[in-house]
Amino acid sequence: MAVTHKSEIKLNIGLDENKIPEVITWSAEDGGISNEETKAFLLSVWDPKQKESLRIDLWTKDMPVDEMQKFFHQTLVTMTDTFTRATQDQKMAETMKDFTDYFAEKLNLIDK
Repeated sequence: MAVTHKSEIKLNIGLDENKIPEVITWSAEDGGISNEETKAFLLSVWDPKQKESLRIDLWTKDMPVDEMQKFFHQTLVTMTDTFTRATQDQKMAETMKDFTDYFAEKLNLIDK
């Protein structure tokens, strides 16, 4: 199958003198996003030769802990959804959902 279109996602990281992120912006023109500020991102890619994932996890030094907890919870929920679509493994998906519910409960992220 030939590539008929290319799409680019750009990340720009502004660092302080100690190389700690102060400002993170990203652009994805196909998605209508241009130079939007964010406080954190997680990027994982699969290396098919080494059969392992590689990752970049960055967040700004002013990212509040409570927002980081919500960010992780939402990321885990999204990963569960992606895992389910990719593998159709309903049993493991339910186990992952149980964990995300437990995670949210322990951090008091969901109103009862």
